[in-house]
Amino acid sequence: MSERIAAWSIGLISAAVLAAVGALLLGPRTPAGGLDVSALPALNAALNATSAALLAAGYTFIRRRRVAAHRTCMLGAFGASAVFLASYVLYHYHAGSRPFTGQGWIRPVYFFVLVTHVVLAAAILPMALTTIWRAVTGRFDRHVRLARWTLPVCLYVSLTGVLIFWMLHRW
Repeated sequence: MSERIAAWSIGLISAAVLAAVGALLLGPRTPAGGLDVSALPALNAALNATSAALLAAGYTFIRRRRVAAHRTCMLGAFGASAVFLASYVLYHYHAGSRPFTGQGWIRPVYFFVLVTHVVLAAAILPMALTTIWRAVTGRFDRHVRLARWTLPVCLYVSLTGVLIFWMLHRW
């Protein structure tokens, strides 16, 4: 597959996922109900934490030139994030959104974290897919240049996902 076709494919996949999640969250507020999805927010937080741990381990492995372990961790992190996305969509389809009930100083903190998380979460899918594509096709110089941006954004999105869960469900 050429670089141009890959770029178009990554763009189309990313746009479709973003449109589907956007329609789900911004569309009419009619939760489907009928399915007990109450355990999914905790599962989603665990998947985000798993992704963050795998990203950190993968970074450590590549710094030590353990390429196979790095690849395994990074693909595992991507897989955990993909399962998270499916679980997230399932939860919001059936349960809708949960309002933040915190008051005082924590409220603007929560919304700052939420907004930055959402914006970067929208950006991370094409970044991650492109980073993976460049590694798979052996374009390691370009892979490394993009991975230097992709890793911190992925870590931020994963860790703030856990923080948002904690603020919504444990605060």
